[in-house]
Amino acid sequence: MAVGVRKQQAARTEAELKAAAVRAFGRLGYLNTKITDITAEAGRAAGSFYNHFANKETLLEALLADLLAEADTTVVVPGHGDDFRDRESVRWHVAAYWDFYRRYRTTVVALHEAATVDESFERRSRELMEPDLRHVAGHLEHLDLPGDPLLVASMFTTLLSTCAGLWLSGRGPELGRELSDEEAIETLTSFLHAGIGGGTA
Repeated sequence: MAVGVRKQQAARTEAELKAAAVRAFGRLGYLNTKITDITAEAGRAAGSFYNHFANKETLLEALLADLLAEADTTVVVPGHGDDFRDRESVRWHVAAYWDFYRRYRTTVVALHEAATVDESFERRSRELMEPDLRHVAGHLEHLDLPGDPLLVASMFTTLLSTCAGLWLSGRGPELGRELSDEEAIETLTSFLHAGIGGGTA
């Protein structure tokens, strides 16, 4: 078999295992999912997993790398502003993250679960996400911030992630009605923009 064909098959199998893992995580939860659950979901022999990943954590790290690569593509699309004094720039980032979380919620939840029980995975995740955190901090540099830009950026992204996690999982506070994406995005935008001093800079 030609080397190129083998590489294509290996890449296809790896992609199938990752997709199967996401489905298994969604059904069972990350912590309860076994490697055999993933290979069964993918329709692969149990041993085939180890041709691509050392363990479940390295598969999850590969999924995180995929998410970060996907997020990197959004910074070049129209509407991406880099000055958080501008409310529309804040809103663009809130809306982009909200949509991102909705599409990849299962993987994001799995990442949180893994980081809760595995200190080394949590540290590695922070390292991988640091460039994105610094990217947000760069948007804050024109503001008179209440603290260090990286700290404020961390608070910004943590609040956004927590709210998306609550509302998009159906675990949000009971308002007696549905919360539309538009209302969530607008409310978060106003709250974050005011919190970083965007309206007074």
